[in-house]
Amino acid sequence: MDGLLIDAGDWPARREADLPLGFIDLDSWPVGTPPHPLPPFPLIGLGDPDHPFADSLDGIVEPPVTREALVRSIAQAQRAAAVAVHLLRSIDGLLPERTLPIESLCYGLLQGSREHADWLAARGAPAPAPAGRVLVERQGATLHVTLDRPEARNAIDRAMRDLLFEAFTVASLDPAVRRVMLRATGPAFCVGGDLAEFGTTRDPAEAHLIRSQTLPALPFAACAAKADVHVRGACIGAGIELAAFAARVTAAPNAWFQLPELAMGLIPGAGGCVSIPRRIGRQRTALMILSGKRIGAATALDWGLIDAIVDDPSADQRGADEVG
Repeated sequence: MDGLLIDAGDWPARREADLPLGFIDLDSWPVGTPPHPLPPFPLIGLGDPDHPFADSLDGIVEPPVTREALVRSIAQAQRAAAVAVHLLRSIDGLLPERTLPIESLCYGLLQGSREHADWLAARGAPAPAPAGRVLVERQGATLHVTLDRPEARNAIDRAMRDLLFEAFTVASLDPAVRRVMLRATGPAFCVGGDLAEFGTTRDPAEAHLIRSQTLPALPFAACAAKADVHVRGACIGAGIELAAFAARVTAAPNAWFQLPELAMGLIPGAGGCVSIPRRIGRQRTALMILSGKRIGAATALDWGLIDAIVDDPSADQRGADEVG
């Protein structure tokens, strides 16, 4: 691990090295030596978050993420980690309609990678589960959308993806829909995409074209200003990627959040590389992606990933249209 710590005196040479990642100690890094340009691997800061160069790095280690967790996680998927930080650097501050296709292209690139192929081979055949449902109900100016696959912890399969896309398209095109409320049945909000469907489309270009036509994040981002999401229990992968677009996100005290895609040789591909940085910034998003670490509701609130912790969302009197 010490070999990953880069000294300012060695910076010009080490930034071109073939490293899985690098750390710099901001407590001792001189202000006259900017760590630019960034290397082709994740560059993570240790120490002073107020250092003049801290904002330019890919992340600053802070609890609950540790240096050791980053090393372990990135060692398993070095190429996916590099793609993740390259993407986050490139799209920082751009509008969702411009960045969602770029995320999809990067995700498709990794679908064809050896790291992802190795994960697919090691995973084996997943156990089948009943097809999912999405309940959609219009009540006046409010569209209620509910993930309804509790026996699979609301893992989003192809049927649910298509139904979400249709519901959010209606919400984005119909001005009479003034509020979209996204909820889920069962103890878990959503554990992400259905793992049984991973690897079913092996052509990355074809997979990208499918996402460009059916990704729920595309219409959801367009109606995000009137969206209200409440989560409880596990909120993993696509679950938090989608929820993070909403103007208002509340969570039960038992909610927890995770981006586990790096262990699969992938990056978040349901919109999370776009939605989550808009809430918690590029650096904390990178920490979540690169470590795969779970964060609890309290940390999520402190970071801004959610807006409030409430047991009963009906008791939270602030609606999506009141957030500004």
